[in-house]
Amino acid sequence: MTNDAPSPAAAPIDLSGQVALVTGASSGLGRRFATTLAAHGAAVVAAARRVERLEELAKEIDAAGGRCHPVALDVTDADRLLTVLDDAEAAFGTATILVNNAGIPDAQRATKMSVDFIDQVLDTNLRGPYVLACDFARRLIAAKQPGRIVNISSMGAFNYTGNGAALYSITKAAINRMTEALAVEWSQFHINVNSIAPGAFASEMMDGMLGRMGDITQYFPRRRLGQPEQMDSTLLYLCDPASECVTGTVIKIDDGQGAR
Repeated sequence: MTNDAPSPAAAPIDLSGQVALVTGASSGLGRRFATTLAAHGAAVVAAARRVERLEELAKEIDAAGGRCHPVALDVTDADRLLTVLDDAEAAFGTATILVNNAGIPDAQRATKMSVDFIDQVLDTNLRGPYVLACDFARRLIAAKQPGRIVNISSMGAFNYTGNGAALYSITKAAINRMTEALAVEWSQFHINVNSIAPGAFASEMMDGMLGRMGDITQYFPRRRLGQPEQMDSTLLYLCDPASECVTGTVIKIDDGQGAR
């Protein structure tokens, strides 16, 4: 006997009732993540340092029929990391989706970096996401609610050519391991932890890299950068309750750019 009813995964992704916190939402991929989640029904708390950009984003999302609340967040500020979810709860209720997107490149050789800058890269790319993920999970466990964490890694975690950005590569490799370890620890609480590892995508960060290195797309098989919207389906898949069994996974999205 067959069941002809459509599977949950075949249905359109509806995130109504979900509250999503997106860090680094003032530009680039983070901005796209916020608008995508809002377009599929999630109430979005957009967090970044540049609040004026977040306010513009919130107006755009609200005008399109979504809901967005902008909040100031510097992920290197440990005290603020432990209160930003209070803002989310005050605006929309308990956050059930966390997109750990905020990050910075180092673009320097390892021996050229000051200790202060080393700390800044580590705090932004690794400590901040870890602290925020732990607070997010702590609140969901107390509320007995399931949740989804999507950490933004990089193909730099898998491939480093030696031309600068060693620490960036190291932090993104650590994000992948963080994803795997926390997925195991929190699976019993139905908190899924996954990661997306983009290759070279168009963004404000990428603009700075291209300014230093020139046109790198000539070395790619498809001779192009990825566009932020090409990550929508992966983000939504990982946030969709239908992907309940997918946790501890790192999904590479690099358009065939990287060495294998």
